[in-house]
Amino acid sequence: MQHSAPPLFRQGIPALLKLIVCLSISIALMLIDFRFKALDPIRSNVNWILRPLEYVMMAPRNAFEALSDYFTTRATLDQENQIMKVRQAELSLLANQSEFLMVENQNLRELMALQKQVPFKTLPVEILFNPPNPISQRIVINRGSNDGLKLGNPIANDAGILGQVVRLYERSAEVSLLEDRDFAVPVQVARNGLRAAVFGTGRGNPLELRYLPVASDLEVGDILLTSGIDGVYPPGFAVAVISKIERNIDKNSSNVFCVPVAAVNRYRQALALLYDPQFDAKAPTLNKSANGAPLTNTPGRRQTRSRGMQ
Repeated sequence: MQHSAPPLFRQGIPALLKLIVCLSISIALMLIDFRFKALDPIRSNVNWILRPLEYVMMAPRNAFEALSDYFTTRATLDQENQIMKVRQAELSLLANQSEFLMVENQNLRELMALQKQVPFKTLPVEILFNPPNPISQRIVINRGSNDGLKLGNPIANDAGILGQVVRLYERSAEVSLLEDRDFAVPVQVARNGLRAAVFGTGRGNPLELRYLPVASDLEVGDILLTSGIDGVYPPGFAVAVISKIERNIDKNSSNVFCVPVAAVNRYRQALALLYDPQFDAKAPTLNKSANGAPLTNTPGRRQTRSRGMQ
């Protein structure tokens, strides 16, 4: 009795043979293609046919990537632009601070030069603030009685007199400026020695020379210096320059207007003049040239025209 092979085995042998044949053919074709490049024309034609389809299939992905790159780049540019604006503001602030420090440094150098010129003690002071008083023109400085400051001590910078200490505390003091109403300084005209008194008339208003007859020898551009006769201000410090003269012959009086030589609202540093005529050496008298005009080395004077100022 003969036993026949199972049907599954009989069906599997031809399939295995077909697989072996297909693999052999594939290997042969691969070797032929690798050696002789026989399939390159077929591959080129198939690629030419499939390339448009590839572009169509990749279009959504490319569009999504392009859109994502656009928004990413835009956000990055906006962020960089904001950073640049902040940096520009910082650099602008640093430039302004640098310019301010240069001006302040120059002012300190000039004050140091003034300290070397005067024959009495001085005290560097710094302006802290202006009291909130719209009527009076006063400032508060950072020196007081503990620093040797006294009531009546003049305050000046390298250009001239700024004011006088009128209220004193232990660590601070209040200074009345030249423009303060009815604040008076005894002065004399540098050109001819004529004595007078200059008065403040309020914030922003010109100073006035009062109680002078119409025949007084005064000219526009005359420099007014401290006379020193009151024992408060050392002689020879610049105070103001005559800017306008109105003569009234009928009343035999003159309205003389002046502008301060020192800029009362410009710098924060100044000097307190610890002047005492009983103990300090006599301040140098005003040096004059051959024609009677004051020289430019007068203490407390920045370069100021003596004549012709309008």
